[in-house]
Amino acid sequence: MAEATVKTMNDSATLADVIDRVLDKGIVINADIAISIAGTELLNIRIRAAIASFETAARYGMTFPLGTNLETAAWNEAMVLKENCPGCKKRQPVEELLESGCPWCGWVSAKARLKAEA
Repeated sequence: MAEATVKTMNDSATLADVIDRVLDKGIVINADIAISIAGTELLNIRIRAAIASFETAARYGMTFPLGTNLETAAWNEAMVLKENCPGCKKRQPVEELLESGCPWCGWVSAKARLKAEA
């Protein structure tokens, strides 16, 4: 399977890395297009588009389409604050990383080590 890469100034990243970054940070596109002839507006188009994960959108207070069910387990999971594990870089809930460490690679925070020694 061929792997697509995107070259940046400092290094290269896979397409999956680029998509992950876009969803993590988000992109907002606002465009107003107006076509006028002799001072008479003939056409006015307003475009508002956002590309982001639900987690990022919620963090920045973006509104969701009508009918979006915010009471689902997936939505509640998206609302949990997450960070990248220092060991394996997988996104984990911050509270879990600090209290017990990473279940994927076994990285343990200083707080968890002190708690285990007590």
